Amino acid sequence: MQQAPAPSKNLNKLIIVAALGYFVDIYDLLLFGVERAQSLNEILPEQYPGISDAVKKLLNASYGKLLLNWQMAGMIIGGIFWGILGDKKGRLSVLFGSILTYSLANIANGMVHSTDAYIVLRFISGFGLAGELGAGITLVSESMSKERRGYGATIVATVGVFGAVVAGFMGDVITNWRYSFYLGGAMGLALLVLRIGILESGMFAQVKSDEKVARGNILQLFSNAKNLRKYLCIIFVTVPVWYVMGTLVLFSPELSESLGLPEGAVSAGKSIMFAYAGITVGDVASGLISQYLKSRKKALGLFLSMTVLGVVLYFISGGTSVAVFYSIVAFIGFATGYWAVFISTASELFGTNIRATATTTAPNFVRGSTILISLLLNFIISAFSVDKLLATQITGAIIIGIGFIALYYLEETFHKDLDYVE
Repeated sequence: MQQAPAPSKNLNKLIIVAALGYFVDIYDLLLFGVERAQSLNEILPEQYPGISDAVKKLLNASYGKLLLNWQMAGMIIGGIFWGILGDKKGRLSVLFGSILTYSLANIANGMVHSTDAYIVLRFISGFGLAGELGAGITLVSESMSKERRGYGATIVATVGVFGAVVAGFMGDVITNWRYSFYLGGAMGLALLVLRIGILESGMFAQVKSDEKVARGNILQLFSNAKNLRKYLCIIFVTVPVWYVMGTLVLFSPELSESLGLPEGAVSAGKSIMFAYAGITVGDVASGLISQYLKSRKKALGLFLSMTVLGVVLYFISGGTSVAVFYSIVAFIGFATGYWAVFISTASELFGTNIRATATTTAPNFVRGSTILISLLLNFIISAFSVDKLLATQITGAIIIGIGFIALYYLEETFHKDLDYVE
């Protein structure tokens, strides 16, 4: 029987907490991209006294990729851990544990003086960041009617991605990168106070009381061909988002030089700020469009098509001027603003007993795809002896092509009743 929607007072607070939690999540996640250059420029001379500016620049880019990969590895492992925990113990336990973990890790991150410590703390931060979004969206989806749950996910995603805009802005305002990490950690700890009084999902409580139902068995996502197809489709249709954010935007200073802009004309912080300003608008648009069309697939297809246009403009016209470059970055952000529809779909694809596992792991496998994208990029460079710019273009074509194939086979979930088990 369909679970009754949560009382409006609890539902409103739940949406607020989930939205602010995702805000802090994105702020902390993107903070490394904003502060990467400044933090490593301070740490590297301490670790390697006497290095030249040229060597420091090379090491900055190299360690930047390494740190990002370790952060994403933490998110993949954390996504599995928090997802299983969310289905076994409850969605609220994940909200508390994940927020506490990444908040403390980011405060400690502001105290590092070596790349080894930096790597460890980015891994722990990634591990903690992996749980908040999936638990929050699962709670919201299970607490709202099937006709309106898309609006809840849209609010969470829109408020959340605005955290990246704030991260980019604060990167310019706060001159000491360490204080940026302290601020992120402090916001997370403050969020824990708001969590008090939130009620557990009624659907989950009902399933938890049934001892015959296996909960949090991640193998159910892979052992059944139908479940595996659904899971892979929702992941691969969204990997283009992280190709854009983890490559085109995060490494925009280097790529903009390859496109012909002067060295130092483009900053990663401003690129992130413009991209996520676009994503914020895109999340609202994609969520509302999916509700208007009564279709998650059609909304995903529309925004994935716009992503193709944005990527093409990035490489063809991005070198025209700094203003044009940032304008394209903002548009490409809007085009990849289908994250709200993605997380709605991920939560709707599976039964209550593995919903948190799927909804928590899927976004983190998408984020963690940065590692595979980086490996693919390096393979293309070495195997075909092409420069980084061309390799980045080829990588994008492959990633987006796979995304369209995944979209074709993706199940429509708009009207799906979520009160069932696998």
